[in-house]
Amino acid sequence: MEKPGPVAFFGEQFDRQIGAGEYALNPFERQALPHMKGNVLDLGCGLGNLAFAAAKQGARVTALDACGNAVDDLARRAIESDLPVWVRQADLEGWRPEEQWDAVACIGLLMFFERRHALRGLDAVHDAVGPGGVAIVNVLVEGTTFMKMFDGDNYHLFTRKELLDTFEGWQVLEEREDWFDAPENTVKRFRTVIARRPG
Repeated sequence: MEKPGPVAFFGEQFDRQIGAGEYALNPFERQALPHMKGNVLDLGCGLGNLAFAAAKQGARVTALDACGNAVDDLARRAIESDLPVWVRQADLEGWRPEEQWDAVACIGLLMFFERRHALRGLDAVHDAVGPGGVAIVNVLVEGTTFMKMFDGDNYHLFTRKELLDTFEGWQVLEEREDWFDAPENTVKRFRTVIARRPG
C-alpha cells in the first residue's frame, strides 16, 4: 500500500534530518515550548524536537505522529536520555482524545486533512485540553501557494475565523501570522494561535 503524500514527503525529509543529526527547534516550536508544562500532548510531533525539549524542561509528554521513522527515532532518543516521553505511530486523521492534557501542541498537522477532517481535528485539539490548559495550534492558511507537499485535494487552508471560533471564550495568549518564501516563487502562510482554556 502506497503511503499518503504528506507521510512520504515528510518521511524523506525526516530521514535526511536524522542522518544529519538535525534536531533544532523550528520557530513555531520555540514559540510553543514555554507553554509545554505538566502533562502535555504533541500531536503530529514529527521528529519530536518539541516533545524532547518539553521533557527536558520537566514535562511528561505523549507524542504521536504518522511517520514511523520519526517516531522510532524519537523513542530511541528519549530512551537514551531517560526522558518521560511516551511515543507512538498513529494515523491522526479522525483522531479523538480519550483524556485531557495541560498543554496540547498541534504544529503543522491539520492542513494535511481535507476540510471536514481538518476542522474535526481542530475540535479534537480543543477537547484534549483540560481546564486551565493551553492549546498551541499552527496551520497553513488561505494565501498559501506552495502545494507540493499536499496529496491532491486532501488538504485544507484554514481561515483566521475558523481558528478563533474554535477557541471562543478562551484567553488568546498569542496570535500571529508568518510568511515564508517557498520554491518556484510560492509562499507558505502560517497562523499560530495559543489559547488558554478557562479553569
